[in-house]
Amino acid sequence: MKILYGVPSEGMGHATRSKVVIEYLLKQNHDVQIVSSDRAFLYLQNHFGKRVHQIEGFHLAYEKAIVSVGATVLANLKSLPRQLSTNFKRYQEILSAFHPEYIISDFESFTDFYARLHRIPCVSIDNMQVIDRARLDFEIPRQERGNHLLAKQIIKNKVGSAKHYLITSFFFPEIKKKHTEYVYPIIRKEIIDAKPADDEHIVVYQTSSTQDDLIERLQTLPRERFLVYGFNKEESHGNVQLKKFSETTFVEHFASAKAVLSNGGFSFLSEAVYLKKPTYSVPIQNQFEQFVNASYINKLGYGMIAQQFDPQAIKSFLYDLPSYRESLRSFTHDHNQTLFARLNQILQAKEK
Repeated sequence: MKILYGVPSEGMGHATRSKVVIEYLLKQNHDVQIVSSDRAFLYLQNHFGKRVHQIEGFHLAYEKAIVSVGATVLANLKSLPRQLSTNFKRYQEILSAFHPEYIISDFESFTDFYARLHRIPCVSIDNMQVIDRARLDFEIPRQERGNHLLAKQIIKNKVGSAKHYLITSFFFPEIKKKHTEYVYPIIRKEIIDAKPADDEHIVVYQTSSTQDDLIERLQTLPRERFLVYGFNKEESHGNVQLKKFSETTFVEHFASAKAVLSNGGFSFLSEAVYLKKPTYSVPIQNQFEQFVNASYINKLGYGMIAQQFDPQAIKSFLYDLPSYRESLRSFTHDHNQTLFARLNQILQAKEK
């Protein structure tokens, strides 16, 4: 079957998760063409070559590592005419020789629009839809209610015409909309093949530092050894070591850490849950999806949600590691088999 696969540029989690699904589809002899932008495009092009086509994508604007709603709206409105022009030309180039029979969108809006325009069935595979298509069963603080409403509206319109919604998740609130179901989080092979252990170090994964004094704060916990990924440089600051990114080394450190500190990105938190690593999560402000992910880490007893990397809070978190580990023991995963089986059913139904 000819499949057009859309992957957004915001955050590398979409790209790493989509890579797992695309590799599976290619092994099943489907003809897959991929559209993406920016870092995600480069990552996927490195793995899939000429199957990957570059388009213009949506971007979040940050001010001091906090998502700025106003700046995000303004920047994307300014770039919208260029995005539409570029993307329509690119789709014409791709589709003059490739006529997709099915479309898969990992929260990518132009593939969804194309599916709607040409009446091609579309399946959504992503974690974001839980915000719009399920009943979140925790108390949403007053300061997050505006972000919640905005997130729901964006998600509803970004991929609104899918025939099936497969929500990847490690938490499962009641679904409230039709044609929606859960699958376990997509876990990449490198993590599945990792050998978990509980060594003495703590991995800190920071893709967007919310505190300029992160290193100084971690240094106030001298008995702990922190390996910090995200600054992409090799430096030693006493008990805090900054690490350049290396896939192999990162997975080894991640799998053998006694705990992790991070923001609220879904891919990293999912992998931490899979590896059964207690997590101290500081969601990026005004990014409601990260707030939801971190809230469920807290609700399920897998770790703690916090507003900042506070030494006293981290000390309390580390004191409770045995409790978090006990809660994590109950989490199970099927190595992506439910997702693959369900995707096969959906595509085979189209072929009949």
